[in-house]
Formats: sequence, C-alpha cells, structure tokens
Amino acid sequence: MIVVKSKKYLDELREKTMDELHTELVNAKKELFNLRFQNATNQLDNTARIYHVRKNIARIQTVITKKNLDIAE
Repeated sequence: MIVVKSKKYLDELREKTMDELHTELVNAKKELFNLRFQNATNQLDNTARIYHVRKNIARIQTVITKKNLDIAE
C-alpha cells in the first residue's frame, strides 16, 4: 500500500513546475525541522513521520534533478 502512495506522490511531483517543486521542497524541509525539534523535546508521537518526510525530500530532489537534466539536453 505504501508503494501505491509513493507512486501517486511521484506522479504528482512530475506534473508540477520547477517553482512548485522548490516550494514543496522548502515546505518539506520546514516540516522536517519542526519534527526534529518536537522529537528533541519529546513532543513527537509518531517518530516514523521523520523517516517519511526525509524520503519525500529525496523524491522531490530527484525529480528536480531529472527535470534539470532534461532541460540541459
């Protein structure tokens, strides 16, 4: 089930423009910072969320890199 969700998420990312991807990346990094802060202060209930946000950041960066390579070619 997680594979289906990540595939849908990747498809959504591929359809976005570069500006939208950069905005999404900034938002994900802010969320990761907030989650780490909550974890450090023992306020975070779902620690697995950190893992998922990190993976989403990697997915976003991968799509940005692929789009940059497509533009360069």
